[in-house]
This record gives sequence, C-alpha cells and structure tokens, in this order.
Amino acid sequence: MGLTTLCYLEKDDRYLMLHRIKKEVDVNKDKWIGVGGHFEKDETPEECLLREVKEETGLTLTSWRFRGLVTFLSDAWETEYMCLYTADGFEGDMITCDEGTLEWVKKSELERLNLWEGDKIFFKLLKEEHPFFSLKLKYRGDVLTEAVLDGKRLKTENQG
Repeated sequence: MGLTTLCYLEKDDRYLMLHRIKKEVDVNKDKWIGVGGHFEKDETPEECLLREVKEETGLTLTSWRFRGLVTFLSDAWETEYMCLYTADGFEGDMITCDEGTLEWVKKSELERLNLWEGDKIFFKLLKEEHPFFSLKLKYRGDVLTEAVLDGKRLKTENQG
C-alpha cells in the first residue's frame, strides 16, 4: 500500500503541471500530473506535501488546501492512497525538476494534455469547488474502469 501527496499550484488561472518524461521506468511516463510523492517514515500529509513540492519545484508553500482523498486501485500496481492539495501561495525560485518538465498550463487547456482519466474527474471537482471528497479510481492498465465519488459510482467510459 502506498501513501502519497499530490499538489496543484495555482497562479493566474493556471496550474503548475509536471510532464513526466525523464525516468525510463515510471508509472506516470509521458503523463502530465501535479507535483508530490511518497510519504517518508513518520511524516504527516502536510510535511510530505511541503517536502515534495520543495524537492520538485524549489518553491516553499505558504498557503494550501487539503481538497480530497483519492484511492487508486489497479491490476498493475499496489493500492495507493493520495492526499490531494491545491496551493495558491508560494515563494522562492523554481528549479529544474529531475522527474520531468514543469510548465504553467491554463486551466482551460488541461484537456489537451495527456492526463490520466481519473485526473479529469478531480480537476472537475476542484473547478466546481466541491467540498472535501473521497474518490476511488480503479484502473486496468491505463484504462479507468470505475470511479466512485463519496460512495456513489460515477459513469465512466470503460466500466467493467
């Protein structure tokens, strides 16, 4: 079982996105995702969030919100529980990320990116200012087969 954080930094109606193109073996290879990563021993979600954002971007968060808990189930990797954040306050200078390319992307243009299907669901929830949510996403390979929001099943293209 994995525990991770993921954060979307916000500025000028854009999200800071990470294009995962630098690692050969990467479950997120060629996908665009937020910044974050795995918890270290005894870390709280906020400690993991702050450390991972600093490591991947060079930025120090000054204002953030815990938006939801996402449970990923897959036939290809172990179950992962992800704490999803947005952040609208940060300071410092951006660095080059060794996991991919960082780019500020207009929220209106996110759909053009190579995103996980489930990410499109939580982008919609963030846009709608949905209250704190629990989202279960079940994948078979790269294909989203089930999505359950706060205990209610959502319609997906590839229900199985």
